[in-house]
Amino acid sequence: MHRHPGAATDLADHAPGDEPREDSGHWVRNANLGLGLSILLTAAAFLLAGRPIIYAPAIPAALLVLAIAQMGVHLVFFLHITTGPDNTNNVLALAFGVLVVFLIVLGSIWIMGHLALNMMPMERMEQMQH
Repeated sequence: MHRHPGAATDLADHAPGDEPREDSGHWVRNANLGLGLSILLTAAAFLLAGRPIIYAPAIPAALLVLAIAQMGVHLVFFLHITTGPDNTNNVLALAFGVLVVFLIVLGSIWIMGHLALNMMPMERMEQMQH
């Protein structure tokens, strides 16, 4: 296979997490590595939650750390979110999606909180039914 000048430097000249296009088997290895890391992180979360391995009040913090690591593995290995310059649209779409989810979740919590605050007391509702 004939390579153009500078091809050897093209393999090493890419953003962290950005994969070179020349190696098709690299995607399979990458997906298998991501799968292995996901299984490992999931098993670790189940072990931490089910056994007294660490101090009990620290379990929620440890699960949060494992969840964030799991999100990172999924973003890098499966969604291919990298720091490459050609990945800007993907990162912006991801950021917009996260913003929409946070707005929906926080808005729902805000609405439910105000509904709970403004509900009629149960005793008064029972009086109105009789």
